[in-house]
Amino acid sequence: MATAPAPAVDDRAKGRIITDAPLSRPVPVALRYDPGYSPATVRFVFPGAVEWSFPRALLETGLRTPTRRGDIGVWPCGRVQTVVEFHTEEGVEVVQFDTAALLRFLRHTYSSGPAGASRTAGTRTPSARR
Repeated sequence: MATAPAPAVDDRAKGRIITDAPLSRPVPVALRYDPGYSPATVRFVFPGAVEWSFPRALLETGLRTPTRRGDIGVWPCGRVQTVVEFHTEEGVEVVQFDTAALLRFLRHTYSSGPAGASRTAGTRTPSARR
């Protein structure tokens, strides 16, 4: 008997873009996981169809201790915040999230698909999944 494919996860979170300006700028972010597409990868989709894909294990580790792989760094910021840093040729984008939102997303991904560490670095694509 064939098993049904694991459901994809599509959560929402509010990030805050951190700059040198005195106030941070809120940004809606779609947090996506599709075990049928790539079971070890999560995707953060920002307005303008800017998408970053990176190992789920990187996000999980970065909630506890600073970590970096390729163009993406993740680290805890105090007790309730997590910072995700995205590097491009144009510069660095620093986005702060409530850790609770990222933990909830990770719980949803683990209930949806298998645990697994990806060996690939983070990647940015200008549009949704390719």
